[in-house]
Amino acid sequence: MTTTQATPRTPVQARFSFLRIALALQTLTVFVQAVSAGLLLSTEYGELPHSAGARVMYGASMLYLLAAVLAWKPGGGSPKAVGYASGFLVLASVQVVSGIAHLSSVHVPLGVLMFGASLVALVRR
Repeated sequence: MTTTQATPRTPVQARFSFLRIALALQTLTVFVQAVSAGLLLSTEYGELPHSAGARVMYGASMLYLLAAVLAWKPGGGSPKAVGYASGFLVLASVQVVSGIAHLSSVHVPLGVLMFGASLVALVRR
C-alpha cells in the first residue's frame, strides 16, 4: 500500500490579475483624458471626446474598486487596494465636479495627480 503525502498549495499570484488589468485600464483612461483635454483646448470639437472620456474614466475607477473588493474578500488579498481604489474614486468624483464647474485651477492639477497616483499604484502592483 502506498501513501501519497499532500503538499499544501500556496496561492500563485497571477501576473495579469483582474485587479492589475483594472488598474492598467484606469491609468490608460486617465492618460487619454489628458490627451482629450489638449483637444478640448485646441479644437472646436474637443468637448465631446473629453466628456465621453470622463464617463469612461469614472467607469474604470469603479471597475478598479470592484476588482479591489473581489481580490480582497474572496481572494484573501490585502485590504489596502480597497483603500487606494476608494480614494481614487473620491478623486475622480472631485475631478468630474470640478470639470463640470469649469474650475481649471482645480481640475488640471488634480488630473495630473490622478495620473501620477494611478501610475505609481500600477508599478507597485
